[in-house]
Amino acid sequence: MKTKFLTAGLIAAMMVPAAAQAQNREIREDRRDVREEKRELRDAQRYGDRGDVREERRELRDARGDLRDSRQDWRQDRRYQNYRAPFKYQQFRVGATLRSNYYAPSYRPTWDSRWGVPRAGRNLTYVRHYNDLLLVNQRNGKVIRVYRNHFNWRR
Repeated sequence: MKTKFLTAGLIAAMMVPAAAQAQNREIREDRRDVREEKRELRDAQRYGDRGDVREERRELRDARGDLRDSRQDWRQDRRYQNYRAPFKYQQFRVGATLRSNYYAPSYRPTWDSRWGVPRAGRNLTYVRHYNDLLLVNQRNGKVIRVYRNHFNWRR
């Protein structure tokens, strides 16, 4: 019985990077398509007639839309993963002290400018606690700032 769970866990762990890699490949291909469409638009503007230019603009617009959709899908998959910590959820408040296992490196997401929060300063780090984002002092574990439901997919 344990081997079945272990095997299923290993398969799932291997599939997540493969899915992310496929999405990255799709984004690269869409970027290449946009570059190609820009080049074709420039050629149509130099050597073609109005109909050619109009058609190339439409194709460029479509390629940009595909790229935008691919990026949006990638962000949603990355941001809205089903995240669960090995400990129970509790609402932390500013001034609360976290145990060191709550702000271990595995719970520190890499800062992203799209979050709409400032970079963590010196000796500060962001910690993900379920859908909440906490700004924590690394030295003493004090919570400096709480962003409730920051990773909620319904935002």
